Amino acid sequence: MKFGTFIARIRGEAIAADVRRAEALGFESVWIADHVILPIRAESAYPYSADGRFPVPPDAPFLDPLMALTYAAAVTSKIRLATGIFVLPMRNAFVTAKAVATLDHLSQGRFIFGVGVGWFREEFEAMGMKFEDRALRTREYIELMIELWSKSEPLYKGKTVQTEGMRFMPKTVQQPHPPIVFGGSTEPSLKRAVRLGDGWYGIANSLDQARAMIERLREHQRAQGRTRPLEVTLSLRTGKPLSADDVRGLADIGVDRALVGLPMKAIEASDIERFRAEVMDKV
Repeated sequence: MKFGTFIARIRGEAIAADVRRAEALGFESVWIADHVILPIRAESAYPYSADGRFPVPPDAPFLDPLMALTYAAAVTSKIRLATGIFVLPMRNAFVTAKAVATLDHLSQGRFIFGVGVGWFREEFEAMGMKFEDRALRTREYIELMIELWSKSEPLYKGKTVQTEGMRFMPKTVQQPHPPIVFGGSTEPSLKRAVRLGDGWYGIANSLDQARAMIERLREHQRAQGRTRPLEVTLSLRTGKPLSADDVRGLADIGVDRALVGLPMKAIEASDIERFRAEVMDKV
């Protein structure tokens, strides 16, 4: 089992302390959530809570994930750096490809690109981005970016984005691209992860819910005839700290990486050290 945790503070010295501590304790990765702008009032339903309410206030201080991970890269040497989850279709594909390639270089190939299509209609509208075709744009942006990152003369012609007769440098250190992890629990999201991704990122409120999602994921793998392993990352959010029994249960249902903590709630030093001693050392 791999273990990841979240970047949840916004002061530079606190981020540096947290990621260095996680690296020293043997965590494999740190992850960071993504929102650009949040509405004061919204009608969009949050897909990861029973009541559909987004459990984060509109004045929550979300850092730009790629910039924050670049900062984390500068103060660490081994721990992997991941977006969880970057809302890809809200951005320009070429600008994002450049930022990812830059981060992958500056981290010496430690970046994991966790992406999703997004669920917050009001956020898309505030940014002047179309909400309805976000799934199509996500697929085409990923296909385009892989061309940019890996080909000397990238060529791509999609409905929403194209390139021809251009050069893109630098390429990513990881070839042909950094690991691409798709988030989401809907049927289209699971199919997308199986079809296009190297991994899947899920959020579950119970072990039973996690088991059901992973079973659906495996069904889609069989239906699509996928033979290449799909790495499963899971954030289990039961309202209690992750225990050794939780981790054993996650391993039994096929989870490869367990995420500790919450995206907007930093884990104190004593708690993360206790997790190392009471969970990581015993599973």
